[in-house]
Amino acid sequence: MELARRLHQYGTSTPRLEMAITGVSQRFGLQADVWSSPTAIIMSFAEISKGEEALAQVTQVMRLSPGDVNLARLCEVDTIADRVTAGELDMREGFRLLRELGKPDTRKAQATVIATYGLAAASVVALLLRAAWTDLVVAGVIGTIIGLIMVSSATRPRLAVASEAISALVATTVAITVSAYVVPLALKSVILASLIVLVPGMALTTAVREISSQHLVAGMARMGGAISTLLKLTFGTVAATQLCAALGIQARDFAQAPLPVWTETVALIVGAFAWAIAFRAARRDWLTVMGAVIAGYLATRWGGQIAGSLPKAPFGVFLGGLLLSALANVYARFMHRPGAVVREPGIILLVPGSVGFRSVSYLLERDTELGMDTGLLLVTLLVSLVAGLLFGDLLVSPRRSL
Repeated sequence: MELARRLHQYGTSTPRLEMAITGVSQRFGLQADVWSSPTAIIMSFAEISKGEEALAQVTQVMRLSPGDVNLARLCEVDTIADRVTAGELDMREGFRLLRELGKPDTRKAQATVIATYGLAAASVVALLLRAAWTDLVVAGVIGTIIGLIMVSSATRPRLAVASEAISALVATTVAITVSAYVVPLALKSVILASLIVLVPGMALTTAVREISSQHLVAGMARMGGAISTLLKLTFGTVAATQLCAALGIQARDFAQAPLPVWTETVALIVGAFAWAIAFRAARRDWLTVMGAVIAGYLATRWGGQIAGSLPKAPFGVFLGGLLLSALANVYARFMHRPGAVVREPGIILLVPGSVGFRSVSYLLERDTELGMDTGLLLVTLLVSLVAGLLFGDLLVSPRRSL
Protein backbone atom coordinates (compact mmCIF):
# COMPACT_ATOMS: atom_id res chain seq x y z
CA MET A 1 0.00 0.00 0.00
CA GLU A 2 2.80 2.41 0.80
CA LEU A 3 4.52 1.46 -2.45
CA ALA A 4 1.33 2.28 -4.40
CA ARG A 5 1.05 5.62 -2.58
CA ARG A 6 4.61 6.62 -3.51
CA LEU A 7 4.33 5.48 -7.12
CA HIS A 8 1.16 7.52 -7.49
CA GLN A 9 2.70 10.55 -5.77
CA TYR A 10 5.71 10.56 -8.09
CA GLY A 11 3.76 10.53 -11.35
CA THR A 12 3.33 6.87 -12.35
CA SER A 13 0.50 6.29 -14.83
CA THR A 14 -2.36 3.97 -13.89
CA PRO A 15 -1.41 0.95 -16.07
CA ARG A 16 2.19 0.91 -14.84
CA LEU A 17 1.22 1.43 -11.21
CA GLU A 18 -1.25 -1.44 -11.26
CA MET A 19 1.26 -3.68 -13.03
CA ALA A 20 3.98 -2.86 -10.48
CA ILE A 21 1.76 -3.53 -7.44
CA THR A 22 0.42 -6.78 -8.91
CA GLY A 23 3.95 -8.01 -9.61
CA VAL A 24 5.27 -7.16 -6.14
CA SER A 25 2.23 -8.74 -4.46
CA GLN A 26 2.76 -12.01 -6.32
CA ARG A 27 6.32 -12.14 -4.97
CA PHE A 28 4.83 -12.28 -1.47
CA GLY A 29 2.19 -14.88 -2.26
CA LEU A 30 -0.67 -12.40 -2.54
CA GLN A 31 -3.24 -11.86 -5.23
CA ALA A 32 -3.82 -8.11 -5.55
CA ASP A 33 -6.66 -6.35 -7.37
CA VAL A 34 -5.75 -2.70 -7.85
CA TRP A 35 -7.98 0.11 -9.08
CA SER A 36 -6.17 3.40 -9.51
CA SER A 37 -7.35 6.84 -10.56
CA PRO A 38 -5.71 10.28 -10.38
CA THR A 39 -7.33 10.95 -6.98
CA ALA A 40 -7.78 7.53 -5.31
CA ILE A 41 -6.50 3.96 -5.14
CA ILE A 42 -8.55 0.92 -4.10
CA MET A 43 -6.61 -2.28 -3.35
CA SER A 44 -7.79 -5.71 -2.22
CA PHE A 45 -5.63 -8.68 -1.27
CA ALA A 46 -6.11 -12.43 -0.98
CA GLU A 47 -3.67 -15.30 -0.55
CA ILE A 48 -2.73 -17.02 -3.81
CA SER A 49 -2.76 -20.39 -2.03
CA LYS A 50 -6.53 -20.09 -1.57
CA GLY A 51 -7.13 -19.96 -5.33
CA GLU A 52 -8.22 -17.30 -7.75
CA GLU A 53 -11.83 -17.47 -6.60
CA ALA A 54 -10.96 -16.58 -2.99
CA LEU A 55 -12.64 -13.50 -1.60
CA ALA A 56 -10.45 -10.56 -0.67
CA GLN A 57 -9.26 -10.69 2.93
CA VAL A 58 -8.18 -7.03 3.08
CA THR A 59 -9.50 -4.06 1.12
CA GLN A 60 -8.03 -0.58 1.44
CA VAL A 61 -9.14 2.76 0.00
CA MET A 62 -6.66 5.64 -0.23
CA ARG A 63 -7.73 9.18 -1.10
CA LEU A 64 -4.82 10.96 -2.80
CA SER A 65 -4.04 14.17 -4.62
CA PRO A 66 -2.94 13.90 -8.26
CA GLY A 67 0.76 13.09 -8.48
CA ASP A 68 3.57 14.96 -10.18
CA VAL A 69 6.60 13.44 -11.92
CA ASN A 70 9.63 13.23 -9.62
CA LEU A 71 12.18 11.01 -11.33
CA ALA A 72 14.72 10.94 -8.50
CA ARG A 73 12.23 9.69 -5.94
CA LEU A 74 10.58 7.37 -8.46
CA CYS A 75 13.95 5.70 -8.97
CA GLU A 76 14.42 5.41 -5.21
CA VAL A 77 10.99 3.80 -4.85
CA ASP A 78 11.84 1.34 -7.62
CA THR A 79 15.16 0.45 -5.96
CA ILE A 80 13.53 -0.10 -2.56
CA ALA A 81 10.86 -2.35 -4.09
CA ASP A 82 13.49 -4.39 -5.95
CA ARG A 83 15.61 -4.84 -2.83
CA VAL A 84 12.64 -5.93 -0.71
CA THR A 85 11.38 -8.44 -3.27
CA ALA A 86 14.92 -9.77 -3.71
CA GLY A 87 15.25 -10.32 0.04
CA GLU A 88 18.00 -7.74 0.53
CA LEU A 89 15.71 -5.68 2.80
CA ASP A 90 12.96 -6.85 5.11
CA MET A 91 9.49 -5.38 4.75
CA ARG A 92 9.72 -3.23 7.85
CA GLU A 93 12.92 -1.54 6.65
CA GLY A 94 11.51 -1.09 3.15
CA PHE A 95 8.38 0.49 4.62
CA ARG A 96 10.51 2.88 6.69
CA LEU A 97 12.54 3.92 3.65
CA LEU A 98 9.39 4.55 1.63
CA ARG A 99 7.94 6.69 4.40
CA GLU A 100 11.12 8.78 4.55
CA LEU A 101 10.68 9.75 0.90
CA GLY A 102 7.70 11.91 1.84
CA LYS A 103 9.85 14.69 3.27
CA PRO A 104 9.21 18.15 1.75
CA ASP A 105 11.72 19.78 -0.60
CA THR A 106 14.50 21.89 0.87
CA ARG A 107 14.69 25.62 0.17
CA LYS A 108 17.60 25.02 -2.18
CA ALA A 109 15.53 22.54 -4.18
CA GLN A 110 12.61 25.00 -4.29
CA ALA A 111 14.89 27.79 -5.54
CA THR A 112 16.20 25.49 -8.26
CA VAL A 113 12.69 24.63 -9.39
CA ILE A 114 11.79 28.34 -9.55
CA ALA A 115 14.79 28.99 -11.78
CA THR A 116 13.84 26.16 -14.12
CA TYR A 117 10.51 27.84 -14.88
CA GLY A 118 12.42 30.81 -16.23
CA LEU A 119 14.92 28.69 -18.16
CA ALA A 120 12.18 26.57 -19.71
CA ALA A 121 10.23 29.67 -20.80
CA ALA A 122 13.30 31.31 -22.34
CA SER A 123 14.34 28.12 -24.16
CA VAL A 124 10.86 27.69 -25.68
CA VAL A 125 11.03 31.25 -27.07
CA ALA A 126 14.32 30.48 -28.80
CA LEU A 127 13.69 26.85 -29.75
CA LEU A 128 10.06 26.60 -30.84
CA LEU A 129 8.81 30.17 -31.32
CA ARG A 130 11.94 31.81 -32.81
CA ALA A 131 11.07 35.21 -31.33
CA ALA A 132 13.40 38.12 -30.52
CA TRP A 133 15.93 38.67 -27.73
CA THR A 134 13.54 40.95 -25.86
CA ASP A 135 10.85 38.26 -25.98
CA LEU A 136 13.31 35.73 -24.59
CA VAL A 137 14.32 37.92 -21.65
CA VAL A 138 10.77 38.93 -20.73
CA ALA A 139 9.50 35.34 -21.01
CA GLY A 140 12.33 34.16 -18.76
CA VAL A 141 11.55 36.78 -16.11
CA ILE A 142 7.81 36.05 -16.18
CA GLY A 143 8.51 32.32 -16.03
CA THR A 144 10.56 32.85 -12.88
CA ILE A 145 7.71 34.81 -11.28
CA ILE A 146 5.31 31.98 -12.12
CA GLY A 147 7.73 29.48 -10.62
CA LEU A 148 7.65 31.47 -7.40
CA ILE A 149 3.84 31.42 -7.40
CA MET A 150 3.68 27.66 -7.99
CA VAL A 151 6.26 26.81 -5.33
CA SER A 152 4.46 29.05 -2.85
CA SER A 153 1.13 27.37 -3.62
CA ALA A 154 2.50 23.93 -2.71
CA THR A 155 1.98 24.66 1.00
CA ARG A 156 -1.13 26.83 0.60
CA PRO A 157 -4.17 24.76 -0.45
CA ARG A 158 -6.38 27.78 -1.19
CA LEU A 159 -3.75 29.31 -3.44
CA ALA A 160 -3.05 25.96 -5.11
CA VAL A 161 -6.64 25.67 -6.38
CA ALA A 162 -6.38 28.93 -8.34
CA SER A 163 -2.61 28.92 -8.99
CA GLU A 164 -2.91 28.32 -12.75
CA ALA A 165 -5.44 31.13 -13.22
CA ILE A 166 -3.37 33.50 -11.07
CA SER A 167 -0.20 32.60 -12.98
CA ALA A 168 -1.89 33.26 -16.33
CA LEU A 169 -3.30 36.53 -15.00
CA VAL A 170 0.13 37.68 -13.80
CA ALA A 171 1.92 36.53 -16.96
CA THR A 172 -0.48 38.30 -19.30
CA THR A 173 -0.60 41.50 -17.24
CA VAL A 174 3.19 41.77 -17.02
CA ALA A 175 3.64 41.00 -20.72
CA ILE A 176 1.05 43.61 -21.81
CA THR A 177 2.48 46.24 -19.45
CA VAL A 178 6.05 45.67 -20.65
CA SER A 179 5.00 45.77 -24.29
CA ALA A 180 3.03 48.99 -23.71
CA TYR A 181 5.61 50.98 -21.75
CA VAL A 182 9.03 49.34 -22.21
CA VAL A 183 9.56 47.45 -25.45
CA PRO A 184 7.29 45.90 -28.11
CA LEU A 185 6.81 42.14 -27.80
CA ALA A 186 5.42 39.20 -29.75
CA LEU A 187 2.72 39.05 -27.09
CA LYS A 188 1.17 35.62 -27.67
CA SER A 189 4.58 33.97 -27.96
CA VAL A 190 5.79 35.49 -24.70
CA ILE A 191 2.63 34.54 -22.79
CA LEU A 192 2.62 30.98 -24.13
CA ALA A 193 6.32 30.47 -23.40
CA SER A 194 6.04 31.80 -19.85
CA LEU A 195 3.14 29.41 -19.13
CA ILE A 196 4.65 26.41 -20.90
CA VAL A 197 5.47 24.47 -17.72
CA LEU A 198 1.86 24.77 -16.55
CA VAL A 199 0.26 23.71 -19.83
CA PRO A 200 -0.99 20.13 -19.23
CA GLY A 201 0.40 18.48 -22.34
CA MET A 202 1.83 15.56 -20.35
CA ALA A 203 -1.48 15.05 -18.53
CA LEU A 204 -3.38 14.98 -21.83
CA THR A 205 -0.95 12.44 -23.26
CA THR A 206 -1.11 10.23 -20.16
CA ALA A 207 -4.91 10.40 -20.25
CA VAL A 208 -5.05 9.16 -23.84
CA ARG A 209 -2.53 6.41 -23.01
CA GLU A 210 -4.72 5.25 -20.12
CA ILE A 211 -7.87 5.30 -22.23
CA SER A 212 -6.16 3.35 -25.01
CA SER A 213 -5.12 0.67 -22.49
CA GLN A 214 -8.75 0.34 -21.29
CA HIS A 215 -8.23 2.19 -18.01
CA LEU A 216 -11.24 4.27 -18.90
CA VAL A 217 -12.15 5.82 -15.54
CA ALA A 218 -8.59 6.92 -14.80
CA GLY A 219 -8.08 8.23 -18.32
CA MET A 220 -11.29 10.26 -18.40
CA ALA A 221 -10.63 11.64 -14.91
CA ARG A 222 -7.14 12.72 -15.92
CA MET A 223 -8.52 14.21 -19.14
CA GLY A 224 -11.02 16.21 -17.10
CA GLY A 225 -8.24 17.51 -14.85
CA ALA A 226 -6.15 18.56 -17.85
CA ILE A 227 -9.09 20.36 -19.46
CA SER A 228 -9.84 22.19 -16.21
CA THR A 229 -6.22 23.37 -16.10
CA LEU A 230 -6.49 24.62 -19.69
CA LEU A 231 -9.66 26.50 -18.77
CA LYS A 232 -7.99 28.12 -15.75
CA LEU A 233 -5.01 29.22 -17.84
CA THR A 234 -7.23 30.58 -20.59
CA PHE A 235 -9.51 32.40 -18.14
CA GLY A 236 -6.52 34.08 -16.50
CA THR A 237 -5.21 35.21 -19.88
CA VAL A 238 -8.57 36.55 -21.09
CA ALA A 239 -9.30 38.28 -17.76
CA ALA A 240 -5.92 40.02 -17.75
CA THR A 241 -6.38 41.17 -21.36
CA GLN A 242 -9.75 42.71 -20.58
CA LEU A 243 -8.46 44.27 -17.36
CA CYS A 244 -5.60 45.96 -19.17
CA ALA A 245 -7.99 47.18 -21.88
CA ALA A 246 -10.28 48.64 -19.21
CA LEU A 247 -7.32 50.47 -17.67
CA GLY A 248 -6.30 51.84 -21.07
CA ILE A 249 -3.06 49.84 -21.35
CA GLN A 250 -2.54 49.21 -25.05
CA ALA A 251 0.06 46.58 -25.92
CA ARG A 252 2.45 47.09 -28.83
CA ASP A 253 2.09 43.58 -30.22
CA PHE A 254 4.44 43.01 -33.14
CA ALA A 255 7.45 40.79 -33.75
CA GLN A 256 10.98 42.12 -33.95
CA ALA A 257 13.98 40.56 -35.69
CA PRO A 258 14.08 36.83 -34.80
CA LEU A 259 16.92 35.23 -32.93
CA PRO A 260 19.87 33.98 -34.98
CA VAL A 261 19.87 30.33 -36.03
CA TRP A 262 22.72 29.34 -33.70
CA THR A 263 20.58 30.14 -30.65
CA GLU A 264 18.42 27.10 -31.41
CA THR A 265 21.21 24.73 -30.45
CA VAL A 266 21.97 26.62 -27.24
CA ALA A 267 18.27 26.78 -26.39
CA LEU A 268 17.88 23.03 -26.92
CA ILE A 269 20.73 22.25 -24.50
CA VAL A 270 19.59 24.81 -21.90
CA GLY A 271 15.97 23.67 -22.26
CA ALA A 272 16.96 20.02 -21.84
CA PHE A 273 18.79 20.92 -18.64
CA ALA A 274 15.78 22.91 -17.39
CA TRP A 275 13.46 19.96 -17.98
CA ALA A 276 15.88 17.63 -16.19
CA ILE A 277 15.51 19.85 -13.12
CA ALA A 278 11.77 20.32 -13.62
CA PHE A 279 11.27 16.54 -13.61
CA ARG A 280 13.33 16.38 -10.39
CA ALA A 281 15.86 13.96 -11.90
CA ALA A 282 18.77 12.86 -9.73
CA ARG A 283 22.11 14.43 -10.62
CA ARG A 284 23.43 11.10 -11.93
CA ASP A 285 20.54 11.07 -14.45
CA TRP A 286 20.87 14.62 -15.76
CA LEU A 287 22.80 13.66 -18.90
CA THR A 288 20.41 10.78 -19.60
CA VAL A 289 17.37 13.03 -19.27
CA MET A 290 18.95 15.76 -21.39
CA GLY A 291 19.85 13.21 -24.06
CA ALA A 292 16.25 11.95 -24.08
CA VAL A 293 14.83 15.48 -24.50
CA ILE A 294 17.24 16.26 -27.34
CA ALA A 295 16.64 12.90 -29.06
CA GLY A 296 12.87 13.34 -28.91
CA TYR A 297 13.03 16.84 -30.37
CA LEU A 298 15.43 15.91 -33.18
CA ALA A 299 13.46 12.77 -34.10
CA THR A 300 10.24 14.75 -34.24
CA ARG A 301 11.78 17.47 -36.35
CA TRP A 302 13.37 14.95 -38.72
CA GLY A 303 10.07 13.10 -39.08
CA GLY A 304 8.28 16.35 -39.86
CA GLN A 305 10.84 17.17 -42.54
CA ILE A 306 10.39 13.74 -44.11
CA ALA A 307 6.65 14.29 -44.25
CA GLY A 308 7.24 17.71 -45.81
CA SER A 309 5.37 19.63 -43.12
CA LEU A 310 5.91 21.48 -39.85
CA PRO A 311 8.46 20.22 -37.29
CA LYS A 312 5.64 19.26 -34.94
CA ALA A 313 3.66 17.34 -37.57
CA PRO A 314 1.74 14.14 -36.73
CA PHE A 315 4.27 11.84 -38.39
CA GLY A 316 7.17 13.53 -36.63
CA VAL A 317 5.40 13.22 -33.28
CA PHE A 318 4.67 9.54 -33.98
CA LEU A 319 8.31 8.89 -34.86
CA GLY A 320 9.53 10.68 -31.74
CA GLY A 321 7.16 8.69 -29.51
CA LEU A 322 8.21 5.42 -31.16
CA LEU A 323 11.91 6.13 -30.70
CA LEU A 324 11.59 7.28 -27.08
CA SER A 325 9.37 4.38 -26.03
CA ALA A 326 11.83 1.88 -27.49
CA LEU A 327 14.83 3.65 -25.97
CA ALA A 328 13.11 3.78 -22.56
CA ASN A 329 12.53 0.01 -22.62
CA VAL A 330 16.13 -0.64 -23.67
CA TYR A 331 17.35 1.61 -20.86
CA ALA A 332 15.14 -0.13 -18.30
CA ARG A 333 16.23 -3.57 -19.49
CA PHE A 334 19.99 -3.01 -19.39
CA MET A 335 20.31 -0.42 -16.63
CA HIS A 336 17.72 -2.04 -14.32
CA ARG A 337 16.16 1.34 -13.61
CA PRO A 338 12.76 2.86 -14.50
CA GLY A 339 12.31 3.59 -18.19
CA ALA A 340 10.43 6.71 -17.09
CA VAL A 341 13.84 8.40 -16.77
CA VAL A 342 13.98 8.41 -20.57
CA ARG A 343 10.32 8.24 -21.57
CA GLU A 344 8.71 11.04 -19.52
CA PRO A 345 11.16 13.90 -20.17
CA GLY A 346 11.81 12.68 -23.70
CA ILE A 347 8.26 13.37 -24.87
CA ILE A 348 7.90 16.74 -23.14
CA LEU A 349 8.67 18.73 -26.31
CA LEU A 350 6.33 16.44 -28.28
CA VAL A 351 3.20 16.76 -26.14
CA PRO A 352 0.64 19.14 -27.70
CA GLY A 353 -0.23 21.13 -24.59
CA SER A 354 0.36 24.47 -26.29
CA VAL A 355 -2.01 23.44 -29.08
CA GLY A 356 -4.72 22.70 -26.51
CA PHE A 357 -4.14 26.08 -24.84
CA ARG A 358 -4.51 27.89 -28.17
CA SER A 359 -7.64 25.89 -29.03
CA VAL A 360 -9.43 26.84 -25.80
CA SER A 361 -8.26 30.45 -26.17
CA TYR A 362 -9.76 30.71 -29.66
CA LEU A 363 -13.05 29.23 -28.44
CA LEU A 364 -13.30 31.71 -25.55
CA GLU A 365 -12.58 34.51 -28.02
CA ARG A 366 -15.55 33.16 -30.04
CA ASP A 367 -13.37 32.25 -32.99
CA THR A 368 -15.15 28.91 -33.31
CA GLU A 369 -13.76 27.87 -36.68
CA LEU A 370 -10.11 28.38 -35.72
CA GLY A 371 -10.73 26.88 -32.26
CA MET A 372 -12.25 23.70 -33.69
CA ASP A 373 -9.50 23.43 -36.29
CA THR A 374 -6.83 23.73 -33.60
CA GLY A 375 -8.73 21.25 -31.42
CA LEU A 376 -8.70 18.73 -34.27
CA LEU A 377 -4.94 19.22 -34.58
CA LEU A 378 -4.67 18.57 -30.83
CA VAL A 379 -6.51 15.25 -31.16
CA THR A 380 -4.37 14.27 -34.16
CA LEU A 381 -1.12 14.99 -32.32
CA LEU A 382 -2.28 13.16 -29.19
CA VAL A 383 -3.25 10.07 -31.16
CA SER A 384 0.04 10.16 -33.09
CA LEU A 385 2.12 10.43 -29.93
CA VAL A 386 0.27 7.69 -28.05
CA ALA A 387 0.42 5.43 -31.10
CA GLY A 388 4.18 5.97 -31.24
CA LEU A 389 4.54 5.06 -27.56
CA LEU A 390 2.45 1.90 -27.99
CA PHE A 391 4.33 0.79 -31.12
CA GLY A 392 7.60 1.45 -29.30
CA ASP A 393 6.52 -1.03 -26.61
CA LEU A 394 5.86 -3.55 -29.38
CA LEU A 395 9.24 -2.90 -30.98
CA VAL A 396 11.12 -3.41 -27.69
CA SER A 397 9.00 -5.20 -25.12
CA PRO A 398 9.17 -3.69 -21.63
CA ARG A 399 10.72 -5.95 -19.00
CA ARG A 400 9.86 -3.67 -16.08
CA SER A 401 6.54 -2.21 -15.03
CA LEU A 402 7.99 1.29 -14.61
